[in-house]
Amino acid sequence: MTDRPPVAQDDAVTLRDGSPLVIRPIRPDDKGAIADGFERMSPESRYRRFFAPLQRLTARDLAYLTEVDHRDHEAVIGFDATTGEPVGVARFIRSDQPSEAEVAVTVVDDWQGRGAATALLERLVARARDEGITHFLALVLTENREAIELFDNVASGDSARRSSASGHLELVIELPEPGTPTGE
Repeated sequence: MTDRPPVAQDDAVTLRDGSPLVIRPIRPDDKGAIADGFERMSPESRYRRFFAPLQRLTARDLAYLTEVDHRDHEAVIGFDATTGEPVGVARFIRSDQPSEAEVAVTVVDDWQGRGAATALLERLVARARDEGITHFLALVLTENREAIELFDNVASGDSARRSSASGHLELVIELPEPGTPTGE
């Protein structure tokens, strides 16, 4: 295990299953946490997130995933508030249209289905709104029902769906106004 950066307890949330999660903006010193979390993901979870059978993350990958500008590329990371282990990451990368960003959420296998992805995405939506982003684009595998449901629940209305050139499903998600609760 790598040394973990301290997490502020004022960023703690309680998930629907009662688990304590601490969410904060990602930092360059989170490379070890990202690598640890990646190792705790099954091959299927890795494929669902990266659309490729990745075996490991390179130093370049880790730099890209952790060295963000917090404006056009934002990422929030969640840690188990009890153990400090990494739980998941949600990120957006602004597109050429300033009010639109591509979104991705990743949660380690043993925390899936507990509300971690929803908590991370809610924090990310708030950050996106702060930066003037009104729509997320999510590229998901058509069989990834959990991801589709997650993004549908955060949308302020119906999300538009279209097939991408790669055969994946692309969701266009209108973000809720600030202060509007998201669905479960």
